[in-house]
Amino acid sequence: MSRPLWQESAGTIADGVDKGELAVDDIVSAHEEVAAAWEPHVHAYLTRVPGGIRSEGEAPKGRKLLNGVPVAIKDNLCTRGVATTCGSRILEGYVPPYDATVVRRLKAHGAVIVGKTNLD
Repeated sequence: MSRPLWQESAGTIADGVDKGELAVDDIVSAHEEVAAAWEPHVHAYLTRVPGGIRSEGEAPKGRKLLNGVPVAIKDNLCTRGVATTCGSRILEGYVPPYDATVVRRLKAHGAVIVGKTNLD
């Protein structure tokens, strides 16, 4: 890899993880470092999840399309065990007991949920 990990495409990351050339922890750490540096300026995240959340269930048959790819999702998508506020103080402290379908599918395909992003 000629570029820093945080600049690699999703396809390059998934291929590297599949081939054993990249470690998911290294990829997530690289993205966390960049997020930590930029977050005070852009305020994109409402919640960051150190180390990310990975699938606990069965993977779909065949290759995991997003294997090891860090993904931040909007805070209006329920994520089991992570505060979901939809950017509203009314929902402050709400932690859903389930994943939204899209979150469940992202995780099943190997994506690593690294945080919840702000919305208007």
